[in-house]
Amino acid sequence: MPFEAVVLNKTSGEGRLRAKNPIDCELQKEYTFIIQAYDCGSGPSGTNWKKSHKAVVHIQVKDVNEFSPAFKESVYKATVTEGKIYDSILQVEAMDEDCSPQYSQICNYEIVTTDVPFAIDRNGNIRNTEKLNYDKQHQYEIMVTAFDCGQKHAREDVLVRVNVKPVCKPGWQDWNKRIEYKPGSGSIPLFPSIHLETCDGPVSSIHATIELQTNYIGKGCDRETYSEKSLQKLCGASSGAIDLLPSPSATTNWTAGLLMDNNDIIFKFDGKQGAKIPDGIVPKNLTDQFTITLWMKHGPSPGLRAEKETILCNSDKTEMNRHHYALYVHNCRLVFLLRKDFDQADTFRPAEFHWKLDQICDKEWHYYVVNVEFPVVTLYMDGTTYEPYLVTNDWPIHPSHIAMQLTIGACWQGGEVTKPRFAQYFHGSLASLTIRPGKIESQKVISCLQACKEGLDINSLESLGQGIKYHFNPSQSVLVMEGDDIENINQALRKVSYINSRQFPTAGIRRLKVSSTVQCFGEDTCISIPDIDAYVMVFQANEPKITISGMDHFARPAAQFESERGVILLPDIRIVSTVTKTEHPVEFKENGGGWKVHYITISTAYNEANKPVVLEEVLHNLDFCDILVSGAELDPEQECLELDHVELQGKHLDATNSTAGYSIYGVDTMHNYELVLRQIRYRNWYTSATFDRKFRVKCSELNGRYTSNEFNLEVNILHSSNANFMDHVNHMIVQPQFLQSVHHPEGRISAVHNSVVPSVATIVIVICVSILILIIALGIYRIRTAHQHSSTDNDGSKENEMDWDDSALTITVNPMEKYEKPHQAEEESAEEEDIEDEEEDTTSAESDESEEEEEEEEEEMIAQKGDKQNSTRQEQLEWDDSTLPY
Repeated sequence: MPFEAVVLNKTSGEGRLRAKNPIDCELQKEYTFIIQAYDCGSGPSGTNWKKSHKAVVHIQVKDVNEFSPAFKESVYKATVTEGKIYDSILQVEAMDEDCSPQYSQICNYEIVTTDVPFAIDRNGNIRNTEKLNYDKQHQYEIMVTAFDCGQKHAREDVLVRVNVKPVCKPGWQDWNKRIEYKPGSGSIPLFPSIHLETCDGPVSSIHATIELQTNYIGKGCDRETYSEKSLQKLCGASSGAIDLLPSPSATTNWTAGLLMDNNDIIFKFDGKQGAKIPDGIVPKNLTDQFTITLWMKHGPSPGLRAEKETILCNSDKTEMNRHHYALYVHNCRLVFLLRKDFDQADTFRPAEFHWKLDQICDKEWHYYVVNVEFPVVTLYMDGTTYEPYLVTNDWPIHPSHIAMQLTIGACWQGGEVTKPRFAQYFHGSLASLTIRPGKIESQKVISCLQACKEGLDINSLESLGQGIKYHFNPSQSVLVMEGDDIENINQALRKVSYINSRQFPTAGIRRLKVSSTVQCFGEDTCISIPDIDAYVMVFQANEPKITISGMDHFARPAAQFESERGVILLPDIRIVSTVTKTEHPVEFKENGGGWKVHYITISTAYNEANKPVVLEEVLHNLDFCDILVSGAELDPEQECLELDHVELQGKHLDATNSTAGYSIYGVDTMHNYELVLRQIRYRNWYTSATFDRKFRVKCSELNGRYTSNEFNLEVNILHSSNANFMDHVNHMIVQPQFLQSVHHPEGRISAVHNSVVPSVATIVIVICVSILILIIALGIYRIRTAHQHSSTDNDGSKENEMDWDDSALTITVNPMEKYEKPHQAEEESAEEEDIEDEEEDTTSAESDESEEEEEEEEEEMIAQKGDKQNSTRQEQLEWDDSTLPY
């Protein structure tokens, strides 16, 4: 027992019971023991003592609140489903090591974290005070403390994590609404982590449709924006197509007054506009075979009985109102009219061909091809063949001498009205309207012409799971997948990607939509899968800067221009395209469309953000280059530009020639354009009245979307006197070490100045002045050097110092002349200076070895002249031929 009894007073018998050591209630709350008292006994030895009766002692230890509550767990976790109110989410529990009920019991719990939708009772049960929303917050973290009945709080607060679980909603999960696409990225996956949540439904099959919505991009999707001629050349179409809606220019000005979207060459007709095609563009009488192609976007016509809306019409220009052939829309039907001319067979013939298609009035872009192989007419829309549902016959048109007028967007009414005017206007948009007389297009070419350059793709088809069925529409804008295994469908959908094979795609948003249906065992449909609405953001490509360089000026004799081959205009032309980027160059890269881009670093600078700006060369195609005449047009009676068409073979290029210049067009590489441009020749077989010609060269990519600088070339024609003069100038430029003295009569010099253009004269003058300055500098230097040498040898003789130092001179005079009388000192000095300049002109151009030999000979002459100089002044001078070249 940790107690002891001690006697305080033997006489009175008072004693004390005390603890031997500190008492801990937590170790033992109560003690019970027996105590007895003993007397002092008899005798001094204290023997025979007596003891009292036994007394029971009961001791209770009073508790002190020395311990704080402590939680049993360091972290509490719970998961709840959104949208429900719980009576108890979880219970926290704390303990107190004190021994008494007052201090060992937990009387209260409290949530320390503020502004949370939770509450806790005195038993530690946590509940939510409002419905939780998974979209608002996925997880809550709250701190909780505990109090004992002595109001002592816990040593450490405890963390409680409450995870909010969404209500199980069937649907696609883990996909991003925005997908970014950089030009040149090739094929990028759209949903790399997507999976389908079915909420444990008994799914038997899944059907998913992925749709890329691009109807608001260009003509229905991102297509090449080259001219129709260039596209047809690229797709291998038959030659001879006539573009009826070209970009406005000096030669194609009939589209200048139409509303136009310059980026895609789209013409908008508002029901008030029409365009006349000039005579001679299209043959008057088409053969039994021809093709009409166009892009059209058209909506429902207003009114109950809508008028005809003319796309293309060939009608009488005056007097009458006969339509020879026409393509028009009437009540959402496409109608082609063809009235054949009268011949031996005066019988009914097919004249009107009708097609009824929903796409004609759906306000979307579609590609139409009308193949005429009379009496059969076939319509291709977006690559699909359609036969006419109605064909009506009519009599042939009797021949007449009335001229015809071909129009677009309306039909010309030349007769039956007071004043000829347009009628039957078109409402909608048209693009790439062409007519090809004498030939029809193949299915392959038609598919190429209307092909989209962007669409959906599947990466690694061979890795698709078993049992997956898929199908693309022709434009690859819709993909349908079907399977009976959820995981296989998930894997297949992760491989669906977006691809854009254009080097310079149209920037902007492409919307994506994924719609799905799920079937369960024994049921048609069991769960509903919400659609996915996402979009692809296509970034703007770095704009290329196309630069043309080369020799911008040259002169040739007239005989070369008059020769059969003429003169090559651009022998060293160079076409380079560069882009400015803020990232490091990339290596050779090939995208899904097959085009290749090779970046070459040209220079590096730093922008305002101190990021490196790299100028890189990029290889891409061109679609036309024009060599235009500056000033008066070419006179076909005496001059022309020529190109051997064999130079175009093996390339996607064609060319046209006119008095305004030469045009090369077609989608091909810059290198092929350079090769062709270097072969263009200029001929002039009557050069007497022509002294110069100026040309300018300009190239384009994407039908003018990106254009080059305007490279100017000046060509001079040298006539006989000019040619001799230029030959001499060229001799001086090429071989300056053999300069010769040239003398021209005054009249010839005037002719040269009159015939050579200022730029050539400036070059000659600059060269001559530079040579003269060099000669004078060398002469002064050699005079000073020789004078110092002579002074050193004769420093004792003042007279010798004053003598003329001709160590560096070679005097050349006419040996047939004599000095008749002595000249004065000033005259002799001036004459010797003139001779010195003339001789320096000859000697300064000699080689170093000749100069060394000359100096040795001249030193010997100086020694002889020093003794005989005064006596030989009036004598005949001997001819010095030591430095004359033979």
